[in-house]
Amino acid sequence: MSRYTGPRVRISRRLGVPIFGSSKYIERRPYPPGVHGPKSRRKYTDYAVGLMEKQKLRYYYGLQERQFRNVYERALRMRGVTGEKMLQILETRLDNIVFQAGFALTRPAARQLVSHGHVRVNGRKVSIPSFAVKVNDVVQVKDHAKSKTIIQKGLESSTSRSVPDWVRLNREELSAVLLRIPTRDEINPIANEQSIVEFYSR
Repeated sequence: MSRYTGPRVRISRRLGVPIFGSSKYIERRPYPPGVHGPKSRRKYTDYAVGLMEKQKLRYYYGLQERQFRNVYERALRMRGVTGEKMLQILETRLDNIVFQAGFALTRPAARQLVSHGHVRVNGRKVSIPSFAVKVNDVVQVKDHAKSKTIIQKGLESSTSRSVPDWVRLNREELSAVLLRIPTRDEINPIANEQSIVEFYSR
């Protein structure tokens, strides 16, 4: 499975948002990286703005370009607002549900839990991070001591982050249920999804 392993701070400073978590480095250096970063007064074209918004969302959810394009094309075929449908597809991926439930501290960690086979969906082993979780699907930890230990550590590390209303967490059974598809306001995206739709529709 391909994943981004390059410089994270540089990407976050270039896009101006804390893509990978902490925002300390952006607060300390609120300008793009590079020798000309502090003096940068560059005006961006509509194309550049759309590209940056797409990159924000793509890095945030940890997708490669082809994967992200497939998400857009799938949203385009669905009824409703394409941008909102795209966000809902991203939020209901199995790795994101594992992250939102607090089983892992970060999305990359959640993706690793899924790909290593520590997670079950409705009692079946699923090792595909992009698996689309449906309403009322039960995401639970594999009935194995090692898996349960890993998830317990994740829950302890994620106590500062609240579980969203559209996911119900059962700490005793180490399971989570997708209660409903979240709305755009509940997702509160890190990027402007409409700019991304316009970028791809050129």
